[in-house]
This record gives sequence, structure tokens and C-alpha cells, in this order.
Amino acid sequence: MGVVFALYPGRYPKESMSSEIMHQIVEPIEAEARSRPSAIEFEMAYQARVVIDRIKFAIKHTEQFSRPCIHMREAGLQLLDALDRLESLDRRFQIRSRIAAGGDRDAADDRG
Repeated sequence: MGVVFALYPGRYPKESMSSEIMHQIVEPIEAEARSRPSAIEFEMAYQARVVIDRIKFAIKHTEQFSRPCIHMREAGLQLLDALDRLESLDRRFQIRSRIAAGGDRDAADDRG
């Protein structure tokens, strides 16, 4: 019978919600879900940190063990650029994670 209520809301006014009330209920839930990083974002952040560590290792070893030449210098600059981009992404993820976690703490404080 629930489907009938949804298809014919005017027929059973006590059993149906207006779209405005439904929107008021659903909107905060959706906003909360959008404010938190998803599982795939956590996985990507982890993988980015692994890559950051490997790039740092590669930079250190190319500087330490390779003969200086223009090609190695260019490779080092490319690695530094990649490292900078990944670290920037990681910082944004950390900020977003802290904002979401801070909102949870505030809500818990409000509840008592």
C-alpha cells in the first residue's frame, strides 16, 4: 500500500509528506554526507602519501648517486613538481578531513 500512497498523495493526505517537508528532512542529511570525505577519497589520500614517500626517495637517491647532467636535472625538477602537486592535494584532503571531524565534535558537544 505504501506505493499507492506515493502515487496518489492527494488520496491519502495523512499518509503522505509534502515535498517541502521531505526536502527539509533530506537536505541536511545530504549536506552532511557531502561534507565528509568518502571512502575512495581516504584511499586516494593514502595512495598519494605512498607516492610522496617514493618520490622523495627517488629525488634523494638521484641527487646522491647520479652524475650531474642536464637530463638528471630535468628529471629532478619533474619529480619536484609532481611532489609539490601531491603534497598540495594531501594538504587539501587534511583540511577537509579536519573540517568534517570538527563538525562532528561540535555536534557531539551540542548533544551533551
